[in-house]
Amino acid sequence: MDNLLNSDESYDLESRPSSEERIDRSIINTGCSTRSGDLYTYSRTNSETSAFSETTEENNGSSPFWSVAKPKTKSQPVLTKMAMKQRTNEAAEKLDSQDEIDLVELELEMMKERFSKLLLGEDMSGSGKGVCPAVAISNAITNLYATVFGQCYRLEPLSQEKKSMWSREMDCLLSVCDYIVEFIPSSQNFKDGTTLEVMSSRPRSDIYINLPALQKLDNMLLEVLDSFEKTEFWYADERNLSSNAYTSATGSFRRVIQRKEEKWWLPVPCVPPSGLFEKSKKQLQHKRECANQILKAAMAINSSILAEMEVPETYLASLPKSGRASLGDTIYKYMCTPERFSPDYLLDCLTITSEHEALEIADRVEASMYVWRRKACLNHSKSSWDVVKDFMADGDKNATLANRAESLLLCLKQRYPELSQTTLDTSKIQFNKDVGQAILESYSRVLESLAFNIVAWIDDVLYVDNSIKPPNPVKKA
Repeated sequence: MDNLLNSDESYDLESRPSSEERIDRSIINTGCSTRSGDLYTYSRTNSETSAFSETTEENNGSSPFWSVAKPKTKSQPVLTKMAMKQRTNEAAEKLDSQDEIDLVELELEMMKERFSKLLLGEDMSGSGKGVCPAVAISNAITNLYATVFGQCYRLEPLSQEKKSMWSREMDCLLSVCDYIVEFIPSSQNFKDGTTLEVMSSRPRSDIYINLPALQKLDNMLLEVLDSFEKTEFWYADERNLSSNAYTSATGSFRRVIQRKEEKWWLPVPCVPPSGLFEKSKKQLQHKRECANQILKAAMAINSSILAEMEVPETYLASLPKSGRASLGDTIYKYMCTPERFSPDYLLDCLTITSEHEALEIADRVEASMYVWRRKACLNHSKSSWDVVKDFMADGDKNATLANRAESLLLCLKQRYPELSQTTLDTSKIQFNKDVGQAILESYSRVLESLAFNIVAWIDDVLYVDNSIKPPNPVKKA
């Protein structure tokens, strides 16, 4: 029996075709690939076949599947140039995407930190001893301006990184204004023809008017800076200046003029020895005029917002008892003159030699103005007979002096536009509780500073250009 079984098995092995012969026949007869069969549904390509799979194949014995996938010719390189390039691009894309993710996460953490400081009122202890939200957001806008524009001393485009930082963070800080609204009456019409009066919300009137104007001024200032991409003038560090001539990167000879100013750290503008072309000079003058108009608009908005802020009680408590004690005898006697009052003539008589003196006079005039206004209000709070007696005695002198002091202060600020903030303005910003007014005031203040710097930088270039040009020869008779 065993012999019969052995003979049968040997017959089956001899008569049964091998796996390779069956595959060759199926390919010849049907013309189909081996992947079309149910048994051979998975197969590696040559690029995915490794030496490790061949070694495993030899150790485990022959297999119909691996016998098909095994290359019969000389082994090919594992990765072709096309595959290598594709994988390199994929790796680069993964790195770029990872860098972008890291950048977004870094910006998100930065914004979390900024808003946490706003909510905490810049008090990291969390004990509630921080400043109010209005002061915190005003400081945030001021610090952002110092971060972005604090190191800008030249007429050149702002870097893309700083520009995106300014735009992104200002949008976040200004988004608070979207929720400062006021209710106004409006009508709502229904399908049946009835009309119902309802209260609808809109941005508060001061934000509705001033915020779009400030955003427009912001974009205009950035456009002015972007326009200085290719210029005839250039800048040199004053610390590296010498009496020798300088040669630019292009090899053209340029002449350097040293400025004799206190701000020694500012770079010095340089122009060609023949000066700027007339077309370039006209463009500079036009840009200066645009920046100057933006400066005036920002100053007007800032002044109007400061005028609407409440006067702090601490400032009123610190005022002197009389306006004469605040102004001094010289200015007071001229302001009390019965003749026509001229603030310009009074400023011409005063010897103001520095910005510090001008600011000191502005503080004194502003303090006396509020002293006289407070006295005028006290007179109106008296009985009718007391008002008649005071009017007959003083002729409403306090109100007149207050109006004259206000005109003198306005003339002083117009004559010295670069004047710093007065004591009253600083007190208003420090003790302000209105978030909307804080945003408008700080936004207009930083734009005013940027516009003033642009005007000053253009003036420096025009001054250097006029300095190196030879004077016009005098014609002989």
